[in-house]
Amino acid sequence: MAQITAALVKELREITGAGMMDCKKALVECEGDKDKAIDYLREKGIAKAAKKAGRIASEGVVAAASDGKTACIVEINSETDFVAKNENFLALVKKIAEHIVACKPADMDALNASQMDGKTVAEVMTEAVASIGEKLSLRRFEVYTTEDGQLATYIHMGGKIGVIVELSGGDATLGKDVAMQIAAAKPQCIGREDVDQEALAHEREVLRKQALEEGKPEKIVEKMVDGRINKYYKEVCLVEQEFVKDSDKTIKDILAGVEVRRFARFEMGEGLEKKNEDFAAEVAAQIK
Repeated sequence: MAQITAALVKELREITGAGMMDCKKALVECEGDKDKAIDYLREKGIAKAAKKAGRIASEGVVAAASDGKTACIVEINSETDFVAKNENFLALVKKIAEHIVACKPADMDALNASQMDGKTVAEVMTEAVASIGEKLSLRRFEVYTTEDGQLATYIHMGGKIGVIVELSGGDATLGKDVAMQIAAAKPQCIGREDVDQEALAHEREVLRKQALEEGKPEKIVEKMVDGRINKYYKEVCLVEQEFVKDSDKTIKDILAGVEVRRFARFEMGEGLEKKNEDFAAEVAAQIK
């Protein structure tokens, strides 16, 4: 058996793109034979997964899970919408969402390192890449736990938008209504006191310049700006928004004294670069 040195592990890693621990394990299994270790990693799908790392995973789904006291939303991306609708992919996303509720990881590192069915979540994702044949990315999650509140989740358009919200009370119907509102109206914060002051100052300055450009007298510009800022609050503050199911009411009206403690809204793929290649271009790229 050849000696398994750090240099040999590093060399195998550079050739295959697999992780250091995977490379070391492959060399141990293959008694230090580098060529056999390369085949071993390819057979396990680990090297195949690594080669997909440079691709763009901008499709996928947002999923939710809850046990009543803990709830989460999670976004997992794929390269294509076809895979995002694949039963195996959707089962994987559901399983990870339920795992997040069960283990309540503090952050993405903790989630990736957590054990699920005897493997780390990172290993499960790597194996899924090899099995499904596309780059997959466990992008982000939000998990809430409450002792005395009401948790609600809402998934819109089959996983295109996901919301999680915690209320101080109320029932499941109220929770769903508020979550649906967040999905539809995209509030930036709960109330006026939560508005980013820098963003507010910027908005005020923009509105002031607009009013002056419209030829309004300086003496009434500030009152006009105040009026438009109030409209701005109604757009970005959840409790001041018109209720999407009844425009005669605001969210504050339907809350009836219940407090919105926190919320998160994920829109699948937001902020990610979209892959934009036609089939002919992709074939040409592969030939080159």
